[in-house]
Amino acid sequence: MAQPIIEIKDIKRDFPLGGETIHVLKGVNLTINKGEYVALMGPSGSGKSTFMNVLGCLDTPTSGSYVLNGKDVSKMSDNELAEIRNKEIGFVFQTFNLLPRTTALDNVALPMVYAGYKKPERVARASKVLTQVGLSDRMDHQPNQLSGGQRQRVAVARALVNSPSIILADEPTGNLDSKTSVEIMGLFGDIHANGNTVILVTHEEDIAAYAHRVIRLRDGVIESDNVNPNPHK
Repeated sequence: MAQPIIEIKDIKRDFPLGGETIHVLKGVNLTINKGEYVALMGPSGSGKSTFMNVLGCLDTPTSGSYVLNGKDVSKMSDNELAEIRNKEIGFVFQTFNLLPRTTALDNVALPMVYAGYKKPERVARASKVLTQVGLSDRMDHQPNQLSGGQRQRVAVARALVNSPSIILADEPTGNLDSKTSVEIMGLFGDIHANGNTVILVTHEEDIAAYAHRVIRLRDGVIESDNVNPNPHK
């Protein structure tokens, strides 16, 4: 029996601009089940970034409900949302967002500091996930001593470290060459195979082709939602 991890009902997001109101999301409905691998696509101005911010609990909807892993997050305060983000969502960004003068190990352990883990636990868990992403020999390196692909692996390890409910990746290969992109997408495939729910935000068709389901937004609504019969490995 499929278990919904994300249930979104009639989500709207409006932004005031001057004397007007811009309707960016116009009633989005979406269910994503535990363990799915989903690509979220859409042209510029489709509402994709706004929707990703709502999904990632970085922003709250104007109306509608969003239940994440059994909790209604659409009405939560900023502090409650920050806690949900740290526990339930692992973020991977196009620009890696690593602390520059900090080792790979400490970058990965950072979310565990906020979650209140003691240092030995942080070190053990961060070492484990860095090994998982193939960086066991780079734990003491700082970001400027790593290639782009290695930096993104550090970012993926950091996203995994708190065992979140979902991995939310925003254009994760946007700053990488095509060979490294293939490696990173292989890593997301492994993460999904381990039972994680992966949501990939991308504008590139060849990256979306790795996902098992492709959702397209246009003009603030879901235009199509299709199963990908033979995803890239």
